[in-house]
Amino acid sequence: MARDRYNSSDYTGPLRRLLMALLVVILGAIFLLWRIDSPRVERFRAQVTDKFVPNLSWAMAPVTGSINLLRDFQSYQRLAAQNQELRSELRRMQTWKEAALQLEQENARLLDLNKVRLDPRLTYVTGVVLADSGSPFRQSVLLNVGARDGLVEGWATMDGIGLVGRISGLGENTARVILLTDTSSRIPAVIQPSGQRAIIAGDNSSAPPIDFLENPDLVRPGDRVISSGDGGVFPEGLLIGQIAADPSGRLRVRLAADFERLEFLRVLRHHGTDAVVTTPSVITDTVNRRTLPSQPDEAQPTAADE
Repeated sequence: MARDRYNSSDYTGPLRRLLMALLVVILGAIFLLWRIDSPRVERFRAQVTDKFVPNLSWAMAPVTGSINLLRDFQSYQRLAAQNQELRSELRRMQTWKEAALQLEQENARLLDLNKVRLDPRLTYVTGVVLADSGSPFRQSVLLNVGARDGLVEGWATMDGIGLVGRISGLGENTARVILLTDTSSRIPAVIQPSGQRAIIAGDNSSAPPIDFLENPDLVRPGDRVISSGDGGVFPEGLLIGQIAADPSGRLRVRLAADFERLEFLRVLRHHGTDAVVTTPSVITDTVNRRTLPSQPDEAQPTAADE
């Protein structure tokens, strides 16, 4: 059977290849035209862009709409995540609000029942922090009050909320305060409500550890830590902080005072504490009294004189 000359399959193949070659040539020419760095070519490119791009805005509408839809979806996702976070934070705040109201009511009830009033001996002198000499080996601050203001070494200092440290070193117009976080700081404390006694030992960290705890099983994170008054170093009942546990499980104290913003400090006048005397006169006087022979008092008359 003779082959049909008018079969369309004989023409579609070469025509397809011709159109493909023509398209490749046009695209190559456009590429080269857009890569040529010449003022004339630049003007030509600008004219072509002004001529065809505005008329093709309808073709870019689906792409632009898809991009805007994707951006809106991402924005909605972020808003949903923020909404969930705000809801969870609101629930936590409501829990803290209930706890604060209960503590406020309990505090008012206890104050009314116990007729509590502050110790009149605990007056204070307020000083401004002049300098912070914190270092990896020593943490202290310098106040603008000193011996002229009646300060005594060993007096406690507070920032208005919690205990900060003690006076260690006096000048006429300045005083140095050793902070609770210093390695030389050892504070006798009581943990409430269990009543456990412990020592708050500074280690140059923001949360000093607890040493010499009687029964750790009775202590829980969140318990209040106050000064015990043992040894007469600090007055009793000064707020130190709250119990917290580090990742290793060791109990530490989250200090109530804001050590990052120490601007003003209160030095408590605790006159019930005896000042530390550095001279050994007390010891020598005692030894002399024991070594010297006892002599009769001349002022008292004896039986022979009568």
